[in-house]
Amino acid sequence: MRQRSKWTSEISVAVVGAGAMGCLFAGRIAETGAKVTVIDVDRHRLDAIREKGILLTDDAGTRAIRVEAGLAQDFPGPVDLLLLFTKGMHSATATASVAHLRHCDPIALTLQNGIGNAEILAGTFRSDRVVMGTALIPADLTGPGAVETHGFASLQLGAFADADAETVDRVGDLLERSRFAVHRHPAIGVAVWEKLAFNAALNAIGMICRLPNAGLNNPAGRRIATAVVDEAVAVAASKGLILDRDNIVQHIDAALREHGAHKASMLQDRDAGRPGEIETINGAIATQGRRESVATPVCDTLADLVRIIEAAEPAPD
Repeated sequence: MRQRSKWTSEISVAVVGAGAMGCLFAGRIAETGAKVTVIDVDRHRLDAIREKGILLTDDAGTRAIRVEAGLAQDFPGPVDLLLLFTKGMHSATATASVAHLRHCDPIALTLQNGIGNAEILAGTFRSDRVVMGTALIPADLTGPGAVETHGFASLQLGAFADADAETVDRVGDLLERSRFAVHRHPAIGVAVWEKLAFNAALNAIGMICRLPNAGLNNPAGRRIATAVVDEAVAVAASKGLILDRDNIVQHIDAALREHGAHKASMLQDRDAGRPGEIETINGAIATQGRRESVATPVCDTLADLVRIIEAAEPAPD
């Protein structure tokens, strides 16, 4: 049977991962009238969301938004759309935890940082039901189930493998109704690599220096960030993906100027005593560079520095 081009407000959405982005998307999608369930492994956070809802602060103000919340094994569905918002190193485990939802035949969406997440989803759900993309949104957790974001909220969406345009449009329409600026990208693999370059340019430096964006807004910070972009562009080109270097640098400039107080996600992880996503960001660029015989000395060095820090600052018991 042919799908409707748009979902009604009665759809069921599961958001896997209750970090800043997961809470932001769960809250805004719930405001459209969709039934939203947040899935996580942190029982304390789930209890807070069940008790108080998601406390969302954005340019529209602060409000509490009621959603469902629970462990993966306690959610039987139904689900029309599944969003994966864990850290990249948890993608495989998180996807396996919701594999029982395959019988619902949901569309599965990843807007995560790094590369390889769509492939993980496609290994469990139908590849023609996987949508991938990027999210350029500064969002910070301010407490269990509390998230704050201001300014731009730009998304790029596209089909992984053989998902059709109607599938992408259904997801895009829902996210537009959730007050995100959505751009359909005909070559989403390029967009994912451009976002990878953006994240690699700012995340590791912020984590290592323990500084928000404003602390990197100087000649030294910009030199390192630009060198990372150049390495990512070179590695992507070796794989047949032509990135818009100038556009990436412009986004970095905007982040440094307009979101100086924002802490990169890897810095948030360090402050919370959690391992970061270095292996799916700078580490992934370096790994792909070795495979393609493209030198990535800056990404190699940044990744090694993060590894040293994480080894010296183990997560709390």
